[in-house]
Amino acid sequence: MSSSSAIAPPAKVTVIGLGNMGRPMAACMTRAGYQVTGFDLSNAARAKFTQEGGYAAATVDEAIAGAAAIVTLLPDGKIVRAAIEGIKTKLAKGTVVIDMSSSAPLGTRALGEELIAAGLEFIDAPVSGGVKRAIDGTLAIMAGGAHATIDRADQILLAMGKSVFRTGPLGSGHAAKALNNYVSAAGLAAAAEALAIGSKFGIEPDTLVDVLNASTGRNNSTENKLKQFMISETYASGFALALMAKDIQTADELAHQIGVTAPLADEITAMWNAALQQLGPTSDHTEIGRYLTAKK
Repeated sequence: MSSSSAIAPPAKVTVIGLGNMGRPMAACMTRAGYQVTGFDLSNAARAKFTQEGGYAAATVDEAIAGAAAIVTLLPDGKIVRAAIEGIKTKLAKGTVVIDMSSSAPLGTRALGEELIAAGLEFIDAPVSGGVKRAIDGTLAIMAGGAHATIDRADQILLAMGKSVFRTGPLGSGHAAKALNNYVSAAGLAAAAEALAIGSKFGIEPDTLVDVLNASTGRNNSTENKLKQFMISETYASGFALALMAKDIQTADELAHQIGVTAPLADEITAMWNAALQQLGPTSDHTEIGRYLTAKK
């Protein structure tokens, strides 16, 4: 395969990181006809992937052998860097590395430049949509990097998502993801506060949600989170509060790093970090409503 050709099925794709998102995304690529090999440091994660019908390699060297593309789905950019630095000298020239984690944009840019200088190709392509859309292959994907490299990886990405947004240079995908989650978190916090205020005044929460969804206050949280997880008190959206707090922090840090004043981002970051400290890392992100209600 030439370095400029599209990576089409049945090419081998290695997925490093078999968590709640990695497993279903790998399954989508398998259904699209790719030869997918998974790897995770966790024995339990590899076993679960195998139980669900995937193939998990016992070692990372086995996982990457002959791969046309490496997809990373790991907790943060530092872990991505550590994983890639451990294998980069073993990858063939022209191998495409696709970081689909939620990583810090400037760190992504630095890593990508190093890999490209070493003869590899690199894009960042984080996703939005959660586990449900990872399972059915309808994620929104934000791809940063050279157009030619995104062209090569496009069929891989479309196996997992219904839309691929080309956001700009290296790191811009991760920036767009963090900024999206910041806006989402701000909307969720505002909606949760509105429910608490409305309830105290005597407005039934379900009624207020209906008003919001028929009015200009409507957003993803009012449509998909308030009744389903917050009013019901199930708090089971499947996306951790710790991950949301991390993404908001990433957006806020980026603003400071590039000299943009973002006072609301500072406040939202502080709010979610305080909620994380009080509720703990295993809490669901919709529990921000429980945190805000407790503060009243």
